[in-house]
Amino acid sequence: VLFQRFAKIFIGCLAAVTSGMMYALYLSAYHERKFWFSNRQELEREITFQGDSAIYYSYYKDMLKAPSFERGVYELTHNNKTVSLKTINAVQQMSLYPELIASILYQATGSNEIIEPVYFYIGIVFGLQGIYVTALFVTSWLMSGTWLAGMLTVAWFIINRVDTTRIEYSIPLRENWALPYFACQVAALTGYLKSNLNTYGERFCYLLMSASTYTFMMMWEYSHYLLFLQAVSLFLLDIFSLEQSDKVYEVYKIYVFSLFLGYLLQFENPALLVSPLLSLVAALMVAKCLQLNVKKGSFVAKIIKVINFYLVCTLTITLNIVMKVKSLQAPSQDFFLRLTQSSLLPFYILVLIICLLSMLFSFCSGKSLKETVTLEDGRIGERPEIIYHVIHTILLGSLAMVIEGLKYIWIPYVCMLAAFGVCSPELWMTLFKWLRLRTVHPILLALILSMAVPTIIGLSLWKEFFPRLMTELMELQEFYDPDTVELMTWIKRQAPVAAVFAGSPQLMGAIKLCTGWMVTSLPLYNDDDLLKRNENIYQIYSKRSAEDIYKILTSYKANYLIVEDAICNEVGTVRGCRVKDLLDIANGHMVCEEGDKLTYSKYGRFCHEVKINYSPYVNYFTRVYWNRSYFVYKINTVISFQS
Repeated sequence: VLFQRFAKIFIGCLAAVTSGMMYALYLSAYHERKFWFSNRQELEREITFQGDSAIYYSYYKDMLKAPSFERGVYELTHNNKTVSLKTINAVQQMSLYPELIASILYQATGSNEIIEPVYFYIGIVFGLQGIYVTALFVTSWLMSGTWLAGMLTVAWFIINRVDTTRIEYSIPLRENWALPYFACQVAALTGYLKSNLNTYGERFCYLLMSASTYTFMMMWEYSHYLLFLQAVSLFLLDIFSLEQSDKVYEVYKIYVFSLFLGYLLQFENPALLVSPLLSLVAALMVAKCLQLNVKKGSFVAKIIKVINFYLVCTLTITLNIVMKVKSLQAPSQDFFLRLTQSSLLPFYILVLIICLLSMLFSFCSGKSLKETVTLEDGRIGERPEIIYHVIHTILLGSLAMVIEGLKYIWIPYVCMLAAFGVCSPELWMTLFKWLRLRTVHPILLALILSMAVPTIIGLSLWKEFFPRLMTELMELQEFYDPDTVELMTWIKRQAPVAAVFAGSPQLMGAIKLCTGWMVTSLPLYNDDDLLKRNENIYQIYSKRSAEDIYKILTSYKANYLIVEDAICNEVGTVRGCRVKDLLDIANGHMVCEEGDKLTYSKYGRFCHEVKINYSPYVNYFTRVYWNRSYFVYKINTVISFQS
């Protein structure tokens, strides 16, 4: 028996690690085929980092160029070489801890002698994605008891990677660094909540959960919102399963410790102290203290009811605020079609319904929950880890229906829960108990289906999707952007070192990375001053006068202006959604409501008018470079008003 158990664990661990490694290698091969990365010059490689990704990687480069690690950190925390007229703490504002860690590892391991910095950087991110997949594998394995569920989880994750990750589009995104640690935390939490866990296993899960929670919080500025949803799930678990109350409050302690430690190490980040996570956990822990040794019907018990009512109201209001401050956009019909074609959505709905109904039946029956639920019981909804995951996926799914970006957090756990369900004999046994199956022994049939169903799903996925994956790896794609390469080359050769460039925030990020020149704005949205700068600089695509634009640009000490043809001549399918439409609405030059007329502007669109080279535009701006995509204008310091 011990040998069989050891062999099962060994094969499962080997399959989990192999799955993670294969996924990381797949990402590396796909990235190479997509960009021809190894055959390009450094400038062409850096152009593949777009928008905020370019900013993150540029600071990684700055750390490697610094004479020492301490000096590099100081220059990032007192950075006055990126944005004109502004000194920023880049580490705090942009959560640059991944870049600090990557730079330390690159130099400490001696990798600078054997591998280029860019390969080391993206290699770490791809490796983390491998850990991400491995953690999902382990979570599904812990819940179902079979590593077959882990294999199915990985298969669904990779097949639906358009909806599970954004790694293909933007490697340095904070979520790509952070979510693997959250997956490890969820795996540790799943093991920690199991009822039949021994003391040593419980301690290991607790330590892993503590370390991964804190690391996750340090890697991503929005991590505490995701942990808030997890805390809500644990709060509801505490209501469904009172036996796990002590464990739930131990997790709350981890939250509090991570928040305060993160507050100290993130330069006293006030966002952590005012986060909904801290408010919720503090209120729940106070309620827990008041509940100790309180008699039913006492005055304190009545106060506790008021506190619980307050918590419900707080949760409702907080979720409402979170939904309002985000840009709401529901997933498209193609999203549901893709999930259905891969068979993920139908099986997820089946598993979710069975688990949810089992939870509700157990809760409404009023019977005390058994300490250990056996296969014969057919009561899968009484297992605490199952209750947590069902609630968690429902909360994430509800928000993903109105905030499309959250699908990248929700779908990986959809893959995990669906794979667990079809591979779990307990789920099939629960269904057979309701159906009162008599013709065949229900336990035997449940065991057969828990192996047959995932095997059939796996074979069908292999037949339909494996050839597509191989085709993607064999197909040579080409990333060709000569206009941007020419622009960056011109800046490095012709522009003065002290020049300041103005343009769209996304382009400014690329200029900062590829040239190192100072810019007026960055593609960052957590700083009020930078947001105002972005709004003002975008006025170059509005219907404003040359004098207005000149005053805006000179107020930020800009020397050069770059107009992008793609934004100026953007053709959108939805009225009012283009950049220039949004600017016209904000400036009162266009109203979107039906029946309202356009407001007249006596000026033409600046980005069009400045290209014509007539007065007064030529008085303020002199064109010094252009190609098919970009027009560069020098901002005149001495203005001539001659026609």
